Amino acid sequence: METRIVDRPAFRLVGHAARVPLIHRGVNPHIQQHVAALPAEEHLRLKALGDTEPGGLLAVCDDLDPDYDEGSELTYLHGVAVSPGTPVPGDLHVIEVPAGRWLVIRAVGPYPQTLQRTWATAAAEWFPFNPWCLRPGPEIVALPEPKDGLGTATCEVWLPVEPA
Repeated sequence: METRIVDRPAFRLVGHAARVPLIHRGVNPHIQQHVAALPAEEHLRLKALGDTEPGGLLAVCDDLDPDYDEGSELTYLHGVAVSPGTPVPGDLHVIEVPAGRWLVIRAVGPYPQTLQRTWATAAAEWFPFNPWCLRPGPEIVALPEPKDGLGTATCEVWLPVEPA
């Protein structure tokens, strides 16, 4: 697992959003259903629209309950990151993201286990020993592209942070 702190200027997250309940373990069937309902060509259209970091298709959680209570609602957006000046089609939802710092955690391994382990490691091992805390803002996962036929993927998690 690699970590880095990144300063980012303002950007926008654009895509298809839905309100879903927070589920701590396993696949969230509400998110799975939302993404599965999108036609394959829509994923390609979104990928073509993305023009800034974090790159690729993104899984975005916004408006999270500060206590992360299971069952509380959040906004889930399946989309991409774009620069402030990028024209956005009117049929897409937009989350404006102000300039700020981000903890970027990158890990390689079996998917989705590596992603779940990355969240747990950040909470239990990274934050307690580093001078940073979460700040308000969306939590972003760059959706992994499998590296091989064995389900191995690179996971990248972007968390909004500020000095503690």
